[in-house]
Amino acid sequence: MKLLDKLIIKDFLKTYFFVVVMLILIVLVLDFTEKNDTYIRNSVPSKEILKYMGNYGLYLNNLLTPITVFISVIFITSKMAGRTEIIAILSSGVSFPRLLRPFIFAAMMIGGVSFLLNGWVLPVATEGVTKFRITYLEKTKTATDPNIHIKVGPDSYAYLSRFYKTGNTGYQFTLETIRDGDLIAKLSSDRIEWDTAKNAWTLRNWRLRELRDRKEIYTVGETLDTTLSITPADFDLPSNHHETLKLPELGRQIRILEERGADNVAFYKIERYVRFMSPFAAIILTFIGVIMSARKTRGGSGFQIAMGFLLAFIYILLFILSRTFAENGAEYPIFAVWLPNIVFALTGLVLYKTVPR
Repeated sequence: MKLLDKLIIKDFLKTYFFVVVMLILIVLVLDFTEKNDTYIRNSVPSKEILKYMGNYGLYLNNLLTPITVFISVIFITSKMAGRTEIIAILSSGVSFPRLLRPFIFAAMMIGGVSFLLNGWVLPVATEGVTKFRITYLEKTKTATDPNIHIKVGPDSYAYLSRFYKTGNTGYQFTLETIRDGDLIAKLSSDRIEWDTAKNAWTLRNWRLRELRDRKEIYTVGETLDTTLSITPADFDLPSNHHETLKLPELGRQIRILEERGADNVAFYKIERYVRFMSPFAAIILTFIGVIMSARKTRGGSGFQIAMGFLLAFIYILLFILSRTFAENGAEYPIFAVWLPNIVFALTGLVLYKTVPR
């Protein structure tokens, strides 16, 4: 069986690579055709376009993995079934779980590579795609989203109504110190500016209210320099910043945001859950694909490949919905992220009862 194992693994990986390359090339050609007028209008250098397409290709590889794995395994298995090879293998005394072994091994190889790409390579590619789109395709926003809340210390919380990146200036700034549920001090200003020479913040038209021994001390002034644990870079993050961080960087960012009490820490946690969940999709979908296409059918493999596309798209749709549900405040986000794998794994176990013996 070892020779057959090698042949199955070789055909599986070769077909997977071919399907991946073809789908990525098709999408890249369509994307280039759609954006070509914009490239010409904005005088985008050819070198930057090629770099963008390379990064976008890596991004597409990760996105299309469920489809490519499923289609590859169905194509290989249905071809074997059509030539009655599976019937011959099972008739020779080989069990179906033993037949599954080379498929699962190849899927584990794809899943391992996918994990490395998700954790260390894809974030760099995603960052490159984001920078290209901001630089050449989209109008850069000069202001961040309104109403920014951030924790800047163990007992200190800052608020900004709006921050403008062009001048590193924020408006309606408030810094509150709360200890054991009691407000200790509140520092407010009409404007806050970043001083690049001092690497510190300067407050304009500030007011300080302090509560000491049941007495209130109120102080005002025109200018005040202060040091905070945040810089303008913390306000200049793209909306998909969590997707541009490598796995170790993602863990560090989560700890920083948790210490600050940031509202968007859930997006970073969900991104980490997804990166550990995604590689298992290749194994689960391979398991289902072999079961679905192990029988010989009169219509050939066309119907099975079509079903493979359909189920792969259902998986992607379920993944998108479950991730959106998790990001919108699900009580158990890790369960929501893993829901597609759980549903398809249970489906595979049910289908396993129907496989030929």
